[in-house]
Order: sequence, then C-alpha cells, then structure tokens
Amino acid sequence: MNWNELLRLPATLLAILAGIVLLVALAQLLAARQHVRDRRRLMASGHALLMLVFLLLAIFLGGLAMSLRGYRFLSEEVPVVQIDARILSPQRWVLILTWPDGATRQVTLSGDDFQVDAIVLKWKLPAMLAGLPPLYRLDRISGRYDDANQDMTASRTVIDFSQAGQGDVLDLKKQTPAWWPEVDAVFGSGAFLPLVDGGHYSVDLMRTGALVARPDKATQQRIGQPLGG
Repeated sequence: MNWNELLRLPATLLAILAGIVLLVALAQLLAARQHVRDRRRLMASGHALLMLVFLLLAIFLGGLAMSLRGYRFLSEEVPVVQIDARILSPQRWVLILTWPDGATRQVTLSGDDFQVDAIVLKWKLPAMLAGLPPLYRLDRISGRYDDANQDMTASRTVIDFSQAGQGDVLDLKKQTPAWWPEVDAVFGSGAFLPLVDGGHYSVDLMRTGALVARPDKATQQRIGQPLGG
C-alpha cells in the first residue's frame, strides 16, 4: 500500500491527527512544568488545563480511529476486490481475491455462486455538507446455492474479512446511538454472481452504497447469459 492509499483511510487520518494533538498536549505539559519552576502558578494552571483538554481530545480521536479501523472513504464508484475462480469439484471452488492495493488471498468456497457483502456508513446532512464522504469496509464473502432447499441443508462457506474487531462503529452505533448523532445509517450491501471455471469478476461499490459485481466478457459468455452492467 502506497502513502496515497494509506492516507485515504479514515482511521489512519484520525490516528495521525490524534498523534499531533498528543504532541500539543505534551508541549503544554512542558510549558506548565517550566512555569512551576519559575513559580508562575497561574500560568502553570492555564497550561495544565490546556494539556488536559488536548489529552482528552487525543484520546477521543484515537478511540474514533479504532472504531473506524478497516473502513475506507467512498467517493465515486470504487473497486472493492477482483475475484478469479477455479473449480476443484462440482460446487467446490478456489477463489483468488485481489484487493486494489495489490494484496491477494486464496480461499475455498462451496456453492454455485459467490456473494460479497460490505458494511456502508453514511453521515447526516451537516456532516455531509462539511465534506465527510461515506465510508465502507469489506465484510465477508460466502458461497450460495442456486437451489434454495440445498442452500438450507448443504455445507456453507463464509469467509470473514472484517478488520474492525472490537469497538467497531457498527456495534457502537447499536449499543450507544446517542453517542453517534451524525451517523445517519450503517447498513449492509451485497452482490452475487454464478461461478464458472476460469471466471474473472470485479466487485465495485457505488456512492449510493450499492455493491455491483460484474464478470468480464469471457466469463459472461461462460455464464451463458448477459449479467452485470
């Protein structure tokens, strides 16, 4: 991941800001100590108060960064993941997942289709007008059977891609909604396509928060019917 990609992550930006604020708090601490040595207690008290304010702000920004870990900015339609499929046996597949930063992962999936799900966070109007874009993170990929009865009884595969861990903003919004007044909605979005041997698929996320899965031209021909946009 290059610096441009790294600095697009909201958690990274907040963590950097928290570090800057923490340095300001440290500067206030040093100034307060100097005033104490010079016996200027009123000035020392003022700097100590500022240090406390900046320290609390740094803790808040750091906590917010942890809550938004794994989320990315959503501006226009953005690529989420590229998928290459290879069949192992009927309804058993190996998928090679490639992220926009070049990272890859191999997973094994059962079913006739793959389904990708993402979590999307949207802000209320004041925050949107302030320039805060929607956020998203890839949540999971799972296998899906064409036959609904088989889908209820056959072996299911779910691969978790959640990077947020404990303190995710999705869980915090549910538990303490009053603490997140500017969060308009946190919702899931999913898309699925049939799997074919040698298939190549791209999954993108639109600004509306909708996931779109598209096969390339050769894969679409193997599927046997026009799919995607």
